[in-house]
Amino acid sequence: MLEEFLTQQLAAVEGITLDYDTDFASLTTLRVGGKPQVLVRCSNPEAAVAATQLVDDASVPLVIVGGGSNLLVRDGAVDVVALLLEFGDINVDAGSGLVRAGAGAEWDRVVAASVDAGLGGIECLSGIPGSAGAVPVQNVGAYGAEISDVLTRVRLYDRRAHVDEWVPAADLDLDYRYSNLKFTHRALVLEIELQLSTDGLSKPLRFGQLTQQPGERRRVAEVREEVLRLRHGKGMVLDPQDHDTWSAGSFFTNPIVDPALAEAVCARVRTTHGDAVAETMPRHAVAKGEKLSAAWLIEKAGFPKGYPGQGRATLSTKHTLALSNRGEARAEDIVALARDIRDGVRAAFGVELVPEPVWLGLAL
Repeated sequence: MLEEFLTQQLAAVEGITLDYDTDFASLTTLRVGGKPQVLVRCSNPEAAVAATQLVDDASVPLVIVGGGSNLLVRDGAVDVVALLLEFGDINVDAGSGLVRAGAGAEWDRVVAASVDAGLGGIECLSGIPGSAGAVPVQNVGAYGAEISDVLTRVRLYDRRAHVDEWVPAADLDLDYRYSNLKFTHRALVLEIELQLSTDGLSKPLRFGQLTQQPGERRRVAEVREEVLRLRHGKGMVLDPQDHDTWSAGSFFTNPIVDPALAEAVCARVRTTHGDAVAETMPRHAVAKGEKLSAAWLIEKAGFPKGYPGQGRATLSTKHTLALSNRGEARAEDIVALARDIRDGVRAAFGVELVPEPVWLGLAL
């Protein structure tokens, strides 16, 4: 139980509401997870800073919750304070292409507002669930685009130095699904700033399902519509009635491996599935080696769409990279399925898949 003095301090802060009833299953897109000691709802950045400092000073574990699309939480009581950011102003300057969004803003609303203003650069990130504040933490990306392409600054509260300031994106060490904010808990994202193009055209397209001419630029509204169509087809746009969307999106990151391992994987595929299949294996040269497709490896390791797992948690029927809650799953069901898939891919190809979501009170 929290010390009464701490709860009194939190309750006294303007912009804070204490919620003892909401559990993580209600806060996350996987819809699993028990109840925190208290959910601290913050309606403005100053309240979030004050709450973070009070909880840190009391040496109580703190979990920041945005849209809950990248969080897998244990069942039962969870011995943490959860901080929910409920400030989400979006400011779009169509003339300069500058966009600012509060950390609690729904990310797809940021994309929609930018596209409506004719700004380009994040249209390929349409339909991704979650909040604006989580986007730089994960360096969110899709269809050949990453937030690092357009992120200029982030307003951070440094939890060690107790400083609230804007820092340049270059200070975040952004890489594939990585920033130095991820897993470190060193800072709280309060606001983000993006620099988008003002000519009404998308960033140069690289993804085959969006263009047959690599480097082509299309009208941003057209690209957004096409991306949303693709994501809907994969069950990657939230729909309360569709259990395929009760997921954390792409559960495993695409592995980046040494070229020698990529060649060994291709050889194994050739042996088990034949030359024709091996020739279709997705592999792309990147700075640190070759990037393989986690979804492709999962399927070729014997896990098709809808793979049943424990029954209450299965692979999505639309996409092999999404682990889905069929309505009554517990966290342990998701973990068991993730372990089954990780071990199966490792046994088949010698590649270790790494989960993308943040795990709380659980281990693979």
